[in-house]
Amino acid sequence: MMKILYICGREPTYVRNSVILKGLKFQKDVELLEYTSNAKNYFKRYMSVFKKYLLNYNGNYDIMYVGFLGQPIVPVVRSLSNKPIVFDAFISVYDTLCYDRKVFKPNSIMGKLLYHLDRVSCNLSDITLLDTDAHITYFVDTFGLDKNKFKRVFVGADDSIFYPRDIDRDNDKFTVFYYGTYLPLQGIEFIIKSAKILENYNDIIFKIVGRGPEYKKIINLVKKLNIKNIEFIEWIPYEKLPLEIARADICLGGHFSDIDKGKRVIAGKTFQFIAMKKPVIVGNNPANRELLTDRKNALFVEHANSEDLAEKILELKDNEKLKEEIAKGGYGVFKERCTPEVIGKELLNIMKKVI
Repeated sequence: MMKILYICGREPTYVRNSVILKGLKFQKDVELLEYTSNAKNYFKRYMSVFKKYLLNYNGNYDIMYVGFLGQPIVPVVRSLSNKPIVFDAFISVYDTLCYDRKVFKPNSIMGKLLYHLDRVSCNLSDITLLDTDAHITYFVDTFGLDKNKFKRVFVGADDSIFYPRDIDRDNDKFTVFYYGTYLPLQGIEFIIKSAKILENYNDIIFKIVGRGPEYKKIINLVKKLNIKNIEFIEWIPYEKLPLEIARADICLGGHFSDIDKGKRVIAGKTFQFIAMKKPVIVGNNPANRELLTDRKNALFVEHANSEDLAEKILELKDNEKLKEEIAKGGYGVFKERCTPEVIGKELLNIMKKVI
């Protein structure tokens, strides 16, 4: 029986954490000690998990798994224990806050602190997990780390929530579905401009769910271009998201921007779409090519290219055979490589080698 202490900075319900947790629970001969928190802000969550760890710590476990967002956790737990640590970095806080969201300048005091936090947390761990090999290369090159200490584990999706469904659909409309948090790396503006290109096709409708930092910018762009073929939904409950996906004809996985980070990760929604046997359009980049193959289980599109995206949407609309082959192929990839059970088994094998 392997005893795993699981601790994380984000909520255990956050997609990356929940898939990992579920995957580990699938494994036989595993006992999980969960120190997690669903508190609404970062400070409260960290204080809660640290309190649970300190009050209950007795060293009676074989290995510690530090889940996402664990950069502030690793130095603390490493100072208190010599037990092996597998750390799921998942993102670089330095890259996310300095380059993606541009909250801090890279050379500012906070930027340098975030850089140090990423580097130290990876160095102190026995193994660091990331979601793609392209992301691993970024960490190794940016922070000067040992590549042998990294392992790739795909994000996956919860197949008890995201699975193929038969549902009533509007056969008079061809629905192109996307959801996101309106971050710059997602490149929603290119979806908007592709909708403008396709506005003369009366049966094509875009449905975009979500809200976030660039929402007002996107709405202003829609008004400026006088676009009429997009339906915006600011929020839907998570449990109803699969129903919206099921109603779609094709789904946009992305990322579509030209931001470097968007080319080294596979969007979490892409896993959910292929889990539901939907034809998906994704960015043509090294990360997506690790999992998917153009025209076999996804349709690839050039980044920051609305014309290419519009052409690919039309191609799937006009080619039912290709649309069905891509949907079937993507679903096959998901079942083989991306279910929680498969990911949990892969992770357990990594842990056994560490121990």
